[in-house]
Amino acid sequence: MMKRIFFFALICLTAFPAAAQPKKVVADKIVGVLGDKIVLKSDVENSIADMQRQGMEVPENAACLTLEQALGVKALVLQAERDSLPISEEEVMADIENQIRYFTGPSGYGSKEKLEEIAGKSIYQIREDFKEGFRERRLANAMRGKIIESVRITPNEVKAYFETLPKDSLPFYETELEVGQVVLFPKASRASEELVVEDLKEYKAQLESGRRDMKTLAALYSEDPGSKDNAGQYEINRGEKQWDPVFMAKAFSLKEGQVSTPFKTRFGYHIIQMVSRLGDDAVVRHILRVPRVSRNEIGESMKKLDSIRAKLVDGSLTFGEAVSKHSEDESSKFTAGRKTNAEGGTLLTIDQLDKDLVGMINTLKVGEYSTPVEFTDERGKRGVRVVYIMSKTEPHRENLRDDYNRIAQRALEEKKNDVLERWFLDQMPKYYIRVDEEYRGCEQIKSWLNQAAQKTATTSSPK
Repeated sequence: MMKRIFFFALICLTAFPAAAQPKKVVADKIVGVLGDKIVLKSDVENSIADMQRQGMEVPENAACLTLEQALGVKALVLQAERDSLPISEEEVMADIENQIRYFTGPSGYGSKEKLEEIAGKSIYQIREDFKEGFRERRLANAMRGKIIESVRITPNEVKAYFETLPKDSLPFYETELEVGQVVLFPKASRASEELVVEDLKEYKAQLESGRRDMKTLAALYSEDPGSKDNAGQYEINRGEKQWDPVFMAKAFSLKEGQVSTPFKTRFGYHIIQMVSRLGDDAVVRHILRVPRVSRNEIGESMKKLDSIRAKLVDGSLTFGEAVSKHSEDESSKFTAGRKTNAEGGTLLTIDQLDKDLVGMINTLKVGEYSTPVEFTDERGKRGVRVVYIMSKTEPHRENLRDDYNRIAQRALEEKKNDVLERWFLDQMPKYYIRVDEEYRGCEQIKSWLNQAAQKTATTSSPK
């Protein structure tokens, strides 16, 4: 029963607190108490409603599971507070901002205005109301990490774990590859840069004269794939770290309605219009133009990369050194040149490769380097690269030889769960626990109640 609880720190707690949910069906009440921490019925119901809204499969006993997980969170929070585990206000606020971005994005409610309408509160009020809930999430995760930080797995344990798995249920894997690349982006000429700056100045003039609006110009001319379909619009917060710092500094220097002069970031040249601003939150529209590179500039990068490849082939330069010293691709520079999938993993299936790579993998063997080739990245930027096939598996049923790392990871997670289960069984008698009558029939809650009864019996027995 207990093992399900140990995923709460990463899964259960992704739900937004109750205030962001559309409605409450019944009057609220306390359904669980652990120490001085309470769980409300709305906490349980809104977590389930959020799972449904996200299209997740909701089991019949979802209410029982959710209350069990919520009690588990409270136990970890109590212990974290006793141990004075350090968490900062900045970390809590960053978590809140990430969650707000999700719920105001295309996968959530679509805008800050819609979230405010559903919550019945301003974004500022939502942030304030959610501080305690997100503080507890941080504390619970910190305590969970402390409990399992020393857990390790040995090869013998991995083998023993694998042997317990039903052989007819082992997953089947398609061909997977580890692909590395050294990338150079040719530098555009000064004349090409000046041309896009002049274009952006003309767009700015059209905006300020009222001849065109930013929506139209961004839809027509912007080369930013991340915002072009949304007429160049982004919702930003001053504290968000993923944005280019030059872009953010320029955006927050503008007044509402004002249009910036052209400026340069690592992505190209921009102009920004401040649409609206409330404190550290802002809505902006922008146009990105990328200076064109000539055949001569591409040729120069090809020559440089060909020289790098020669050193890789003769062994005078390792692939890691080539990436560290020369590669200009930010997405792979800090993964030792390895391309990654959406989950951050380095094992890629064929359908996760860009179309140019798919055509190359059949001509390259493991350990071989391609000749320098041109390509266009996901932002439409032209570059040249040398591709390195690090590993490749054929389609196969899961086995220890080909899939040791992923099997070991699952075995390690199970061992961590066992350690956490023992911790809970040891800790529960130390806490006052009460569960509402409505949930006392839940199988998932019985261990909590049994432990509470054990504590009561112990403390009331004669000395």
